[in-house]
Amino acid sequence: MYESKQQPVLPSAHFARRLAIHGLSAMALLAGSLGVGILGYTTLEGLSLLDAFLNSAMLLGGMGPVNIPTSAGGKLFAGIYALYAGLVFIFTAALLLAPVFHRVLHRFHLDRRS
Repeated sequence: MYESKQQPVLPSAHFARRLAIHGLSAMALLAGSLGVGILGYTTLEGLSLLDAFLNSAMLLGGMGPVNIPTSAGGKLFAGIYALYAGLVFIFTAALLLAPVFHRVLHRFHLDRRS
């Protein structure tokens, strides 16, 4: 997917396409994760769709839940989902920043050879 250090830096139009692909991948990951969170909170905790969305979005954004779970299944789901959401938060940041870091390091590598 990425060019090797022997290849020239990707042209701007191709780089913009790469950024768009990474952005769409991150949005798909977040949308799927949000859907899982909404489904879990509505079925296990009996929250409304709006409250389930709020809890899921807050966890995925790294803020924490709004409603405290009351059932045993809800507590278990909330704990597992919170751990998962933390990993998704980190993975999404890496997914969005990877093309930029690669381009900077690639340019640095090309400058060092000259």
